[in-house]
Amino acid sequence: MHDPFASLPPVPSFELTSADVTADSPLPPAQYAAMSGRPGAADVSPQLSWSGFPEETKSFVVTMFDPDAPTPSGFWHWVLADVPASVTGLASGATPPAPAFHVANDARVQGYLGAAPPAGTKHRYVIAVHALDVESVVPSGVNAESTPAMLSFAILGNTLARAVLVPWGGDA
Repeated sequence: MHDPFASLPPVPSFELTSADVTADSPLPPAQYAAMSGRPGAADVSPQLSWSGFPEETKSFVVTMFDPDAPTPSGFWHWVLADVPASVTGLASGATPPAPAFHVANDARVQGYLGAAPPAGTKHRYVIAVHALDVESVVPSGVNAESTPAMLSFAILGNTLARAVLVPWGGDA
């Protein structure tokens, strides 16, 4: 299976946990896209907590990526940039803590878009927290209208460590 970080330079990891999602387990209903037709689907971003990141961390980027989407490039569901280094978690459905902002996901929504795998399929959802050595990605040209790919390029050389949690969604 495709690992979205396998071709990137290796970086250390740190701990990422959630009260809402568990690695290698199904997503709860609230984390599905409201348009999916699943009972309880609500486009609610999961609660996340992280620790053990490098001391020199100046900010975080939080992402959720579906490498199993039926496209050549996968599908970005959630991209949150410029999370201050003092923030070590997000509540379910949290609004970005200042000065953090959402980068438009692949549906061009600035916010969390829940899972919506096609019927009869099972997709992995790679939730990652990237610890960066810069306070902001804005000087590198990233803003709320940027694409997730542009943000990925901007943080490539600034990623100190990465924490990953991979639940799944679907019915296969």
